[in-house]
Amino acid sequence: MRSTAWSRHGERPIYENEWVTLSLVDVQPPGQERFEHHVVTLKPAAMVALLNEHDQVLLMWRHRFATNVWNWELPGGIVEHGEDPAVTAAREAVEETGYRPLRLEHVVTFEPNIGMVRNAHHVYVSRGAERVGDPTETTEMQRMEWVSLGDVLALIKDGKILNSGTLVALLHLLATRTAAGGSTPTA
Repeated sequence: MRSTAWSRHGERPIYENEWVTLSLVDVQPPGQERFEHHVVTLKPAAMVALLNEHDQVLLMWRHRFATNVWNWELPGGIVEHGEDPAVTAAREAVEETGYRPLRLEHVVTFEPNIGMVRNAHHVYVSRGAERVGDPTETTEMQRMEWVSLGDVLALIKDGKILNSGTLVALLHLLATRTAAGGSTPTA
């Protein structure tokens, strides 16, 4: 079987700042001419789905200026240089919600736009959370609510959950809940 892997011959940044790097990568698909392809590199992110004993997940209603949308999201943020993503997820949960995860479980690390963007997302679940105070990051959300997992599919269907990391975590919870014999949510 012939490989369809593209050859990389080099990369050069054309714009860089603390948050984003835009590069041109010299690539060559098999049997084709070489060309330069844009690649965006962003810092990795980590997020956590906090579950309580009532089968509810803590969601934040927040505005995203880039797309000018409001949606429900999980707490999370950028992984600082040298920081373990699990530490990031726990830190962000406390800063944004005032709840500390009790038992972090790594679900998956994925790339939300793998064709042209490098931006690893580390997704965690915590079955249990402890209230440790008020949120210290006050610009992250309008409000937060404990939402029943049974209501999540309807929120997704209604376009109220759009963030990729949030979708991955919640769909994982729904799939494992159903596989473990829990009730099947309806949309």
